[in-house]
Amino acid sequence: MAHKKGLRADGTRIISTDSTDNPKLGAKVLSDGRESLFLDFNFGYTMEVSQTTGKEYPKKVRKRESLSLYLWQAPRTPLERQQNKETLELAKKIRFERGQQLLNDVEGYRLKKEQDINFIDWMWAYYDAYNKADKRSIKRAVVCFVDFMVDPECEYIPVAGWTEEQKEKAKQEKADRVRILRVKPETINKDLIIEFTEYLQRRFIGEGAHTVYARFKKIINAAVEKDVMRKNPCNGVVIKIDKGTLKKDVLSVEEVALLAATHYRGENPDIRRAFIFCLYTGLRWADVRLLAYANVDFANRLLKFEQSKTAGHSAASSVVIPLNDSMLSLVGKGGRDELIFPLPSHTMCNKALKHWTERAGIEKHITWHCARHSFAVNVLNNGANIKTVASLLGHSGLQHTEKYTRAVDKLKEAAVNSLPELKL
Repeated sequence: MAHKKGLRADGTRIISTDSTDNPKLGAKVLSDGRESLFLDFNFGYTMEVSQTTGKEYPKKVRKRESLSLYLWQAPRTPLERQQNKETLELAKKIRFERGQQLLNDVEGYRLKKEQDINFIDWMWAYYDAYNKADKRSIKRAVVCFVDFMVDPECEYIPVAGWTEEQKEKAKQEKADRVRILRVKPETINKDLIIEFTEYLQRRFIGEGAHTVYARFKKIINAAVEKDVMRKNPCNGVVIKIDKGTLKKDVLSVEEVALLAATHYRGENPDIRRAFIFCLYTGLRWADVRLLAYANVDFANRLLKFEQSKTAGHSAASSVVIPLNDSMLSLVGKGGRDELIFPLPSHTMCNKALKHWTERAGIEKHITWHCARHSFAVNVLNNGANIKTVASLLGHSGLQHTEKYTRAVDKLKEAAVNSLPELKL
């Protein structure tokens, strides 16, 4: 770039070509062969009093912001020309964003944004930047919304009797739809959210629909806060659940013994040990995967850890569980900082668990979290009181534990009803 021409007296030039730009993008020529990019803001006028004449006069209010971005004054190589192009594009983007902010903050109104945002891309970006303990649940919410947008009737979900060819064809067709999916934020309205909640309730059993929708609302709230959406389309749309009822399947004591006795070729011993440990302690997957040998007090036969779900915002986040011989044998020995159960991803763990339960002949929908429910129901069924179980599970009160007592009552009723009918 030839940069003598167009330079102002202070060694700067204005890059913005639109006279309405505020701020304007400019560059200051440096002695080292580069240009330093800046933004010039115009905040209007203030009335000042001249010290010589005593009369009022309008004075422009300006501000300059350095962007810490640089251009080559005379790029000589393809690389320098490409660097100039990319830097200038970034500077223009920053200039536009600052202009939007100026209209909002200084002039007191919001410019109608000509946004071309694909909300699906925005959701994935939100997930990538998310760093809280429920990140996996955030991903699940994004996946479910994408599934709903491309397959609201669940036509691509395999059912019994499908051939491998049909499964592969459905998988490919769904992937093709996802690839071209574009959703503008303004198209996500209350009617669409109602359809989404109905889809979730068709797709999931138990509390799954409620859990996914709770994380989806978290994403929507962030979109409203970031001004990606003007209104929250989830307001007034709820998924009601009976929190006092246990809806997930549980493993009985007999089924736990059956599972422990079942082996298959290619099984992962760490997944096996960890799941059985959860069945005997009530730990969540998020907690068992983080356990190190430092969490075990071998002298007093105790396990001590902080629940990842409630750490920092619950007085009951710290849990102490006594360990018997069976549990200690599952733990084994290792260095203090070594993980007790080096597990693969949550998805891989559940896939292995599904294969394991099928091989054991257990015809229930068992996920990793079922181990926690199974532990609670089985110890209550064996005579433990509800306060003890609440303490072992790390519940801050009895509200979340009461559903297990109702499950035990149903099991007892079923046991009595299983007796042969007596004819008198």
